[in-house]
Amino acid sequence: MIKYKRRGGWRPRVRMAAAPEPGEPGKGKPFKLLGILDVENIPCARDSILYGSLGSAVAGLGHFLFTSRIRRSCDVGVGGFILVTLGCWFHCRYSYAKQRIQERIAREGIKNKILYESTHLDPERKTNSSGSN
Repeated sequence: MIKYKRRGGWRPRVRMAAAPEPGEPGKGKPFKLLGILDVENIPCARDSILYGSLGSAVAGLGHFLFTSRIRRSCDVGVGGFILVTLGCWFHCRYSYAKQRIQERIAREGIKNKILYESTHLDPERKTNSSGSN
């Protein structure tokens, strides 16, 4: 919105809105690839698409430099995009799931440590008392 102030001449005063942080719901319209894949909020989607695009360019240009066949090089480029995108997607999602499992195990361990600390069920207390006998 432009507002004009009268003192000191007619210069426009523009108020800039703060840019929304990525991943914040309700702030702006999310970027969707092909109308279905929300690249901003889905973990691993952005990296997979970027690496797939790079793989497509490398595969297509490499095939074209070796064979000089345009149509076949485009087919190889599309195949490279699919293979690299799916490969990166599955690797990233596997690592993400593995990390989530490790975080859950650590969270449960911390919760149990807090819950059982200084009670007769504390495993550290049992090892300390048996070691002193």
